Amino acid sequence: MSERGDTTGGGADELGATVAALTADDIEPARRRQLLTRLVGQARVRGLADLFKPRAAVRWMVDTVAEIAPHVPVRDLATLRGHFPGLDDDALAERLIRNAARTTAGIGAAGGGVAAVEWTVAPTLLSAPVLLAAETVAVVAVELKLIGELHEVHGVELPPGGSQRAVALMHSWATQRGINPMVPGVGVGAVLGTAARKELRDTLLRRFGRNLTTLGPFLTGAAVASFLNRRATRSMADQLQVDLRRRGIARPAPPPALPGPPTGT
Repeated sequence: MSERGDTTGGGADELGATVAALTADDIEPARRRQLLTRLVGQARVRGLADLFKPRAAVRWMVDTVAEIAPHVPVRDLATLRGHFPGLDDDALAERLIRNAARTTAGIGAAGGGVAAVEWTVAPTLLSAPVLLAAETVAVVAVELKLIGELHEVHGVELPPGGSQRAVALMHSWATQRGINPMVPGVGVGAVLGTAARKELRDTLLRRFGRNLTTLGPFLTGAAVASFLNRRATRSMADQLQVDLRRRGIARPAPPPALPGPPTGT
């Protein structure tokens, strides 16, 4: 199976599809703005109405990340090898990190583009917290995908698809450590009632608080958001890799790629 993304989940399907599309490496800027605008609309529909209450926004983000995590498409090692032929494990990991950092930077820039439209109509700042919450969820989805694929590259086993894998990815994101395959899997609802929910909430709150510094009319915050997203994704991945290298499986380098145009970027 080349993509480990669960496609069930009832009412979460539409939101999951939007977020999954935002995690792609090669989206044009206009398409990314379109998807982020759609995500903002879905956020409003799905109950993020108390715009000026940070606790409500963080609670919404925790619940939404839990809903979309099973939909995040994680490529297995064979698929990654096909997309990026001829790269050894270290080079492949670096390519994935670079692409993910570019994607989260692009989401930050796209948020500035959406804000430029939002601030031309009244009421001025009412949409800003929703936009930042939606942007934060999109960035987390990209990083969840990166975490899953770095586990594949380093030979650290992921739980099977669905809620077990989603919980493991969220916990890895919140702690910036690799998945422990010896810990038995539990459902999303169960884990989010434990200390793991607090870890996820606290990490999301730090991200959301950082993004608040990018608020500004038109495109003034876009460059800052882009830079901060790129730096945060790179930092998260570098810290995770320290743990994964310690626990991973050493493999021989893949055969050299055949001449021809690359299939991955």
